[in-house]
Amino acid sequence: MVVGRTGLGKSTLINTLFAAHLIDSKASKKSSDPPRQTTEIINSVTLIEENGINLKLTITDTPGYGDQVNNERCWEPIVKFVKEQYSSYLRKELTPARERRINDTRVHCILFFIAPTGHSLAPLDIAVMRKLSENSNVIPVIAKSDSLTPEERLNFKKRIKEEIEFHGIRLYPLIDTEEDYNEADRIEKQLAQQIRDTIPFAIVGSEMNVVVDGKTVRGRKTRAGIINVENEQHCEFVHLRNFLMRTHLHDMIETTASVHYENFRTKQLLALKESNGIKNTSANGNDTG
Repeated sequence: MVVGRTGLGKSTLINTLFAAHLIDSKASKKSSDPPRQTTEIINSVTLIEENGINLKLTITDTPGYGDQVNNERCWEPIVKFVKEQYSSYLRKELTPARERRINDTRVHCILFFIAPTGHSLAPLDIAVMRKLSENSNVIPVIAKSDSLTPEERLNFKKRIKEEIEFHGIRLYPLIDTEEDYNEADRIEKQLAQQIRDTIPFAIVGSEMNVVVDGKTVRGRKTRAGIINVENEQHCEFVHLRNFLMRTHLHDMIETTASVHYENFRTKQLLALKESNGIKNTSANGNDTG
């Protein structure tokens, strides 16, 4: 799922990540064209095949929040959608004749787009990020980071980290407090810490191909030169792609199941138990009377 204000390149980044046109960009083709916006939560299901392995990918595009005059509780439609997927999975899980393999529509990752202001997070960004992180794996990214100088980008990332820590927002990957039992656990924790040190990822997205040193790459031409999306000196797109699709793909799914979904499941079952208890008490009282 991609979440962020309008115009931060959410659709473009998804298309860049998977090197395919999966979502139509809402950017205007000409300056005279009226702005286009995502007005509702939209699911796009795509089957990706690589080296003989099929991956069913569901991309959820969300309306840009903060566009209204009154943005109070603007995160509720997104949180409601995430919980609806948990609820749907729970209903299938509790069905006596459930399928051997339940179709998993749960949201395993939310890419949270931050505007490259270079100053600090807006209060609305903090509120939305906090609410989303309580229900899913949230990964913040600085959109269109090529609009910042390297020094501005570094300072901006530092300020964002301080604000996230100050407000107690739990981002993915979550901190593992269990003891290291073997070398593999220790290496995994070190890798997770490196990711936390890198977050938020400063990224640039582009569906255009440019030629750099005789090689065709994804990037953009600017007055200052060519921005190569896959050049680590230009942005951290490569680190984000490796993180999402190679090193932590299965861990995100497991974290969704063992932490976020389990919290939702526990609350729902406790509420169901209390509801049944009240009904039984009421029924016994009626019988006695």
